[in-house]
Amino acid sequence: MSTILWIKNGRVIDPANDRDAVGDIFARNGVIVDSLSDQEKEKAQVIDASGLVVCPGLVDIHVHLREPGQTHKEDIASGTRAAAAGGFTTIVCMPNTSPPADNPGTIRRINDSITQNAVVKVYPTGCLTVQMKGEQLAPMGSLWREGIVAVTDDGLCVQNNELMRRAVEYARMFNLPVMDHCQDASMTRGSVMNEGYWSLRLGLKGWPAAAEDMIIARNVVLSRACEHHIHMQHVSSAYGVDIIRRAKKRGIRVTGEASPHHLFFTDERCRDYNTLFKMNPPLRSEEDREAIIEGVLDGSLEIIATDHAPHTADEKDCEFDLAPFGIIGMETALAACLEVLVHSGKCDLPFLLARMTHKPAEILNLPAGTLSAGVTADITIFDPDQEWEVDPSRFSGKSTNCPWNGMRLRGKVARTIVNGRTVWDGNQIIDT
Repeated sequence: MSTILWIKNGRVIDPANDRDAVGDIFARNGVIVDSLSDQEKEKAQVIDASGLVVCPGLVDIHVHLREPGQTHKEDIASGTRAAAAGGFTTIVCMPNTSPPADNPGTIRRINDSITQNAVVKVYPTGCLTVQMKGEQLAPMGSLWREGIVAVTDDGLCVQNNELMRRAVEYARMFNLPVMDHCQDASMTRGSVMNEGYWSLRLGLKGWPAAAEDMIIARNVVLSRACEHHIHMQHVSSAYGVDIIRRAKKRGIRVTGEASPHHLFFTDERCRDYNTLFKMNPPLRSEEDREAIIEGVLDGSLEIIATDHAPHTADEKDCEFDLAPFGIIGMETALAACLEVLVHSGKCDLPFLLARMTHKPAEILNLPAGTLSAGVTADITIFDPDQEWEVDPSRFSGKSTNCPWNGMRLRGKVARTIVNGRTVWDGNQIIDT
């Protein structure tokens, strides 16, 4: 049966097509079209978006869905519901599952669950190395044939430079971007927070920014030597941003991402030993935070990605040293970034949305992030000024480890549409 959608009177922002004007969006059978006939308009589902922003569905290329093996924290069903509630219509899941996604069978299992349970579009990544141990290359060709869109040992970092070189060369054979969690493990053993004033005051083992900077520099060298794209995940240090900035000016194929929490918070938030602020890489100094913002504004960090990392309340409810790293982020990402970048006057709304729609899609060559005629009707509608209080107990995911807990943010998703059908109506998931 034909399905017709007409979104009218919204402020349509489509950065990929340089569109920012009040207007209408039309879709037929889940695909965006330029116009509808008068007869189709009479039959259409009409959504009045007056006073709201209509944009391409948000894209997050750094998400932990915990399936298989850690589904007490999150699974594909709950994680994609959280994505929809946050306005994301396309997400990319990391391979540090149990077992790790280092073989075709595990990727096939993930894809089967995506088909059965996902309410938004999910693309899997595969491991760089077997069991993510950094000792032996994973079978990237076989993983690619199962549909992975990138390779990464996210959560860990390959320490052997020669092995990393061969991994980048291997990934190049299949045009698979390499995504890297940049961390020199020899400098961070036992570290739990940023090395600086607050780690000294709190008596906690410090995590030097240099541990991140050294691997970013290594990856710049390897990207140039191997002539292949390496993407730096969740960049958190000022000097790391500068390394990427200078490499890009030389034409080296590196990209980087900022995470909302590194844009929003500093290591001072750890002052009460609150484990909701324990993450990897850690929250850093105000100087680092300002450098991350500047990196986003000048394009050194092309995109924003959440690093959504669910953990149970019991796991986080312990001593700071013992708690796992990571926070959830998809349901707060848009509002947090609006607060830091748009409401503060640092950039305009189209600039921010570009970094959360077509630019992340382009990094991994995903068919997402635009409102062009002929593409799938994946659309987000939101009110950039609506204030709301963050209450993780009302979130759509399984875990509640949210550092914005109890804060008031501005920017609320009113509707998330996937394939022309509403999956989030502003209050609840709509089963389709």
